[in-house]
Amino acid sequence: MEFKQKALEKHAEWRGKIEIKPRVAVTDRDGLTVAYTPGVAEPCLEIQRDPALSYTYTRRWNTVAVVTDGTAVLGLGDIGPEAAMPVMEGKCLLFKEFADIDAFPLCIRSKDTDEIVRTVEMLCGGFGGINLEDISAPRCFEIEKRLKQVCDIPVFHDDQHGTAVVTLAGLKNAMKIVNKKTEDVKAVISGAGAAGVAIAKLLTRAGFGNIVLCNRKGAVCKLDTQPNGVLAEMAGMLNPENLRGGLSDVVSGADNFVGVSAAGLLTPDMVRKMARDPIVFAMANPEPEIMPDTAKAAGARIVATGRSDFPNQINNVLAFPGIFRGALDARVRQITEEMCLAAACALAVLVAENELREEHIIPSPFDRRAVAAVAAAVCGGETGI
Repeated sequence: MEFKQKALEKHAEWRGKIEIKPRVAVTDRDGLTVAYTPGVAEPCLEIQRDPALSYTYTRRWNTVAVVTDGTAVLGLGDIGPEAAMPVMEGKCLLFKEFADIDAFPLCIRSKDTDEIVRTVEMLCGGFGGINLEDISAPRCFEIEKRLKQVCDIPVFHDDQHGTAVVTLAGLKNAMKIVNKKTEDVKAVISGAGAAGVAIAKLLTRAGFGNIVLCNRKGAVCKLDTQPNGVLAEMAGMLNPENLRGGLSDVVSGADNFVGVSAAGLLTPDMVRKMARDPIVFAMANPEPEIMPDTAKAAGARIVATGRSDFPNQINNVLAFPGIFRGALDARVRQITEEMCLAAACALAVLVAENELREEHIIPSPFDRRAVAAVAAAVCGGETGI
């Protein structure tokens, strides 16, 4: 409660976590003439002739729109666009602090997919990239897919792909410690929303051959009728043994557990049923699927969470600033799965082999090497996986 009160007091004191500051001093007539009228007409005419010059004559080359409808904010759910603003401002703050990217919150008063897509499409000429944030599933999949089709700038849903990148990086290093290979392990993912689906896809691309995805109804299986297109796609590419049942059933014999679901879903008995040296990534926020000390007591070898007060924090800030820094610098039109794989590998190798230990499998969110390493990987596109 003390922390919550402090957050309220500080937000009231700050009255916003971001602001716009001029990059040019206008202190005399000449400065006004060049920065505004009549001088500003010249870059306008150049951009009219070639819109790509907007990246040369304006700040567009370094700007990202952080877009939400406020329907899936943190662990709070559908709280609306205005209530989502503190989170969006926080995201913009992290963009600037970690990657020197100017980001702007755009909170849209609509839950209609067509309206959101059209709104962002109409605005993308003023930005270098689009970061989708806290949009509920399954709408988030459709919105991202359609925006990638109509926008000529990179579109990235951080709740999906940022989470997947950092998760893969952590798992790669965790499996080095327990001496297991991706093609040999069984991974169970709890939560079939935006993050869970993206993690499953990226792990598949990274060589994990046996992944079981669970939602509230149990394991996603191709033998069952799925409620939407995304889960039908997942059913076709995951769960090769066609396991059925709830989390308690399918986690038996699993090497890796990845939770992006809800507090308390993974019990000590479930951990005890996992394979040798189980790896538990309990990433539900603010309360994980199982507390680290409880998981350890039940036999978990390595535990990661999404929280900063425990070791091995799986934090998206390790991914999205560098991914956008690389995408903006390289002027790519899309952020691809190959780029995400490269980003995960770049993060993983920041923890040297002689530094790897059970409570240090991922760089700190404050490791300033992360942005440069991820940006370089995105520009180069090499996975190393």
